[in-house]
Amino acid sequence: MIASATSSQAAAAIPTRNGRPDTQLAEALAKVSPQTQAKMKTQATDFEAMFLNSMFSQMTSSVKGEGPFGDTVGTGVWRSMLTDQYSKSFAKAGGVGVSADVFRQLILQQASRAS
Repeated sequence: MIASATSSQAAAAIPTRNGRPDTQLAEALAKVSPQTQAKMKTQATDFEAMFLNSMFSQMTSSVKGEGPFGDTVGTGVWRSMLTDQYSKSFAKAGGVGVSADVFRQLILQQASRAS
């Protein structure tokens, strides 16, 4: 009974990529400290927020006229702050998947440096 619980916990600990076990990432995570992993996770999320901010800024760049900000001198400032907060919220909630791939690459690079 205990052996089956341990084996299922071990299987759950292996990260997946495209629905398949990512043994390369699992091996790299074993070589990288938890503090570095947390730092890389934060950096990957920040990168995705920056990417989303760029996308949201492009989406709202042509919005003029009526709406929550109207068409005033301060519209650009308020809209940029709004898109910045939207992008941070989206990235923190899981984003569009960019941060997962960035995190993977950062961890693989850190693990190769540690070897």
